[in-house]
Amino acid sequence: MNKERRKEIARAAAMIEEAKSILETCRDEEQDYYYDNMPESFQNGDKGDVAQVAIDGLDEVISSLEDVVSSVNDVTSA
Repeated sequence: MNKERRKEIARAAAMIEEAKSILETCRDEEQDYYYDNMPESFQNGDKGDVAQVAIDGLDEVISSLEDVVSSVNDVTSA
């Protein structure tokens, strides 16, 4: 792989990292400012379920992006 291609791949990895960071912020805000501040009766109800599904979904996406960045780094270091 030539230097220019590695540079482009590194740029793509940085963009993925930035997207991951944005999603982490969204997840943390959903958890900290919304779900954790709900009364317990709401946490155990429909609103809490919807918030928890969103938090869990964001966790899965973040984990997937971490795997992608790791794979990209493996490709460029080979």
